[in-house]
Amino acid sequence: MIRHAQNFDHAEQSKFDALATEWWDINGPLSILHDINPTRFKYIKRYTSLHNKKILDVGCGGGILTEIMALDGGLVTGIDIAKHLIRIASNHAQQTNIDICYRCTTIEELLPAEENKYEIITCMELLEHVPNPSSVINACSKLLKPKGWLFFSTINRNLRAYLQTKIIAEYLCKLLPIGTHDYAKYSYPSEIAAYCRACSLTVVDVSGFSYLPLLRRSYIKDKPDVHYFLCAQAI
Repeated sequence: MIRHAQNFDHAEQSKFDALATEWWDINGPLSILHDINPTRFKYIKRYTSLHNKKILDVGCGGGILTEIMALDGGLVTGIDIAKHLIRIASNHAQQTNIDICYRCTTIEELLPAEENKYEIITCMELLEHVPNPSSVINACSKLLKPKGWLFFSTINRNLRAYLQTKIIAEYLCKLLPIGTHDYAKYSYPSEIAAYCRACSLTVVDVSGFSYLPLLRRSYIKDKPDVHYFLCAQAI
């Protein structure tokens, strides 16, 4: 398959495929994704109901967020370029009897066939792993229906973010596998907001969120100093 605009990184694909079998281990190397999932879901629900809405989960991984949205009544499609992760996600959904459509593809490849199809698009912890985040945002804007909702979470680019997500999380506390993140791919909230506005999206909110590793809990906060959410809406 030819990847549209090649907006993916083979090293990133291989890195996450290698973790596929451990994706659903709540105490494994990706336990943080399980711990922050309720907070991601809570943020989405601040702005829209999911029941009977067509939802696209971009960079779905093994389906942690995808499944909770489907359980809340969403009509969810999950996409990822990591084929082993898609297999894990599909198998887990079948085992738990949850109806989700999973596809191994980039978001750019959904165009133009699925233009204006989705009422909600989520793109969590993905933008810091792709070469061109503006391409992802542009594709999201085209796939959204009018008044549709778009949700991102990613990492700010500053010294505090580098220390927390690289030095502390990966090297000192071993909360994540070493090499999970590349600081050069982090984005200022203003950059993501500008990309959204360039695609005629209205930026509704930017909020930070923090993770408490000892409690294994996360919470939404005002200041987007390290991790942050961004909510946008199509015109």
